Amino acid sequence: MDATNMIETAKRGRWAVATAFFVNGFITGSWAPQIPVFLTRLDMSETMLGLLLLLFGAGAIVFMSWCGYLIARHGSRNVVRWFGPAAALGLPIVALAPSLPLAALAMILFGGVIGGMDVAMNANAVAVERRLSRAIMSSSHGFWSLGGFAGGGIGGIIIQSYGHVVHAVLVAVVAAILLAASLRHLIAEERHIATGHRKFSLPKNPVIYLIGIMALFSMVPEGSVLDWAALYLKQELGADIATAGFAFACFAGTMAAVRFMGDAVRNRFGAVTTLRVSALIAASGMLVAGFAPTPWVAIAAFAFCGLGIANMVPIAFSAAGNQPGMSAGAGMSVVTTMGYSGILVAPSAIGFIGQHVGFSPVFISVSALLIVVFLMSGLARHADFAPKAQLAE
Repeated sequence: MDATNMIETAKRGRWAVATAFFVNGFITGSWAPQIPVFLTRLDMSETMLGLLLLLFGAGAIVFMSWCGYLIARHGSRNVVRWFGPAAALGLPIVALAPSLPLAALAMILFGGVIGGMDVAMNANAVAVERRLSRAIMSSSHGFWSLGGFAGGGIGGIIIQSYGHVVHAVLVAVVAAILLAASLRHLIAEERHIATGHRKFSLPKNPVIYLIGIMALFSMVPEGSVLDWAALYLKQELGADIATAGFAFACFAGTMAAVRFMGDAVRNRFGAVTTLRVSALIAASGMLVAGFAPTPWVAIAAFAFCGLGIANMVPIAFSAAGNQPGMSAGAGMSVVTTMGYSGILVAPSAIGFIGQHVGFSPVFISVSALLIVVFLMSGLARHADFAPKAQLAE
């Protein structure tokens, strides 16, 4: 295959993996309006719902950890092709669960296939970056945010008009159609598969775990704003419910918008510089939000924080997938597992702390985590690409 055909193949692969990100976000976003129905349909308490949501997170983390092994043996393209269709079926399985025990099992599987697809599509995005010799990770995550916005935005309307089962089936159909049109265009990265039986093992390079800490500290703020910013504005700053809802909306809006510009910024200034500036922006926004005297100052600060958070996780993921002497799948599995625990696990601890000391000190403390990312940002140097990489694949 000549260089021109390789680039054309990579470009098609770029849009194929972007579609995978959109589908994953669309399914995840579509789950949010299902939650109230899920609660009342199974006649459970909020505490039980919290436990089931924790099972979703546990399933995601377990499958994410396992996915690095699968990607190393079979390639990210094949793993996306396996987990993508399974993820499309996840929401109907949860929506049809008739009892709490079956709902618990459904939540573990749903979280698992969503998490497994997430690791594989991020690893495949790294393969596309290598082939094109330019960053695409930020915009790929932008497509995830766009999918989440679409799924969450129309889900409630469909559920109210046609019911939760029809909604879940429609989500599965839309996801299946998009995946059927795109999965065949995913590119295959160069792999070195060991012969014989290979046991699952974690990477021994300590740098990958430090990058995982960067991803974790970059995603804790996202989970904090998602779960607790509205309550902070309402309880501590006196905002009404409508105003409090703008906290995460503005944060997510600026984050999604910047993700579509983030690759050009990173290609221009480099991963390390982009990460350093992003971490400072995010830390300053979170710090101002913690000290905010009024709800609208806090909302503006959260929006400013979103400008910085947008590119931090994509850069950490690219650095993980490009670590020397390590497969993209192995590095990605570790870093995504550590990073996503910032959204799946950390918010419960933040809620416990916030109920005892208030959320203002929590957001101030979270800004300190972002300063740690600033200090560690030199570890992202392998996220950049040499021009010759385009022909190396």
